[in-house]
Amino acid sequence: MLSRRFLLLLVVALSFSTLALADSATVNMTFIDTGTNSSNGFYTYPYYFSINGGKATPLMCDAFNNPLSVGDNFNATVSGLLSGKGMFGNDIRDYKAAGIIFLGVMNGTISATVGNWAVWNLFTKGITTDAAVLALDQNALLLAQHAKASEFKGLVLYTPVGSSPGRGPQEFIGYRTPMSTPEPGSLLLLSTGLIGIAGTLRRKLLRG
Repeated sequence: MLSRRFLLLLVVALSFSTLALADSATVNMTFIDTGTNSSNGFYTYPYYFSINGGKATPLMCDAFNNPLSVGDNFNATVSGLLSGKGMFGNDIRDYKAAGIIFLGVMNGTISATVGNWAVWNLFTKGITTDAAVLALDQNALLLAQHAKASEFKGLVLYTPVGSSPGRGPQEFIGYRTPMSTPEPGSLLLLSTGLIGIAGTLRRKLLRG
């Protein structure tokens, strides 16, 4: 009986470990360049990064007071937009609103410049008095109250390791890139390997 309980606990623990790998990962990021959008002396979406040496990936910044220069290289944790692991903590409503704005920019219904300022203002209140930005934030926050988590599937945060508001590189919103997490095939192989290890341990325990 004890052996079976131990085996069950081991399999459960290994399964959760595998799921954690699928939800978050650490990547290396190099800031390549900005796009051409700017407002009030600040560049807005897109910010182009090479992630793990891959091709240029456009991301949206959400941390207004954090520094960044072309050529900067840093490690970042990739986690789900609503995972509660972002630089600004567990304020899921603000992250939902930011996701709504980001998706609007992606589908062309929201200006990239107004949208990025609205995302900045969500997390750093009072940085602008622009009526269009404030109205967008208000509408996004209202929509966020009833938005389902499934509507943000695929959206992630790239949070620099060791950063905090005003300290360290900026945090970014974007889609999960193929190089950000282990490929599904790799996860399947890992799961199979863990199950094999559990089976070996079970046989040894039964012999004992």
